[in-house]
Amino acid sequence: MKDFTVETMTLLELEGVVNWAASEGWNPGLYDAAVFHDTDPDGFFLGRLNGKPVAAVSGVSYGQEFGFLGLYIVDPAHRDKGYGGRVSLAAREHLKGCKCIGLDGVKEQQQNYARHGFHYAYPSFRYEGRGSGDPVPTPAGSKILSLAEFPFEEIVSYDQRHFPARRSTFLKTWISQPDSLALGCGIQGKLSGFAVRRKCLTGHKIGPLFANSPVIAAQLLAGIREELAAEEPFYIDIPGNNPAAKHLVDQEGMTVVFETARMYQGPEPELPIDEIYGISTFELG
Repeated sequence: MKDFTVETMTLLELEGVVNWAASEGWNPGLYDAAVFHDTDPDGFFLGRLNGKPVAAVSGVSYGQEFGFLGLYIVDPAHRDKGYGGRVSLAAREHLKGCKCIGLDGVKEQQQNYARHGFHYAYPSFRYEGRGSGDPVPTPAGSKILSLAEFPFEEIVSYDQRHFPARRSTFLKTWISQPDSLALGCGIQGKLSGFAVRRKCLTGHKIGPLFANSPVIAAQLLAGIREELAAEEPFYIDIPGNNPAAKHLVDQEGMTVVFETARMYQGPEPELPIDEIYGISTFELG
């Protein structure tokens, strides 16, 4: 190969890669770079050809239990030349020792991931909706509150039920980033679901959306989009193996705009998929 090097990204370089993601049509959040980098500063890799950035990937570690690959982008002029494989190798090396590694792979890359030991788990679908929608009645004893009203440790523990590892560093910044809204559902004082909405280049993305029941999920979705203008778009990424999530987005008249596949290397995490109505982000899991 020519003079090709792989280095750990700085925050400024990660901001540039997030701009690449925008040009790919991924519609990143306005503050994604800062939140992502804070989660694992050593987990972002940039490939340079003769000093010019041409390839990138993330390999974010959540400790020994779980790691996640994302942000895989190669400059169109330099694809199919092995540069993507070189940066991916650095990311997988960073995640060496993780019991399980996950990713959300686009269709054209799924066979490539399979060759590297990743197995298909289920499809994931990005749905688009618009506007604030209709209010949903709140049953007696249930309250939709600012997530900040719940103890942070309770939020982390609830999240850990629905994610393969504890991710307190990620959550701390994710739920409090600018131009965002985070809501929780309380039943008898206990957190029974939560949702986060963040501003993106186009509209907003909702994720995660975790809930103990379809009714709570509908309440949270209604609350999290309540202030949106009539034609303002919002997006949610649902796991395709949760029929209740599919029913919820169908009820809201939302449409599929993108599909990926959740894939794992190592044992598939045992999660209550029926309580996962929206994943946090395709980039970090």
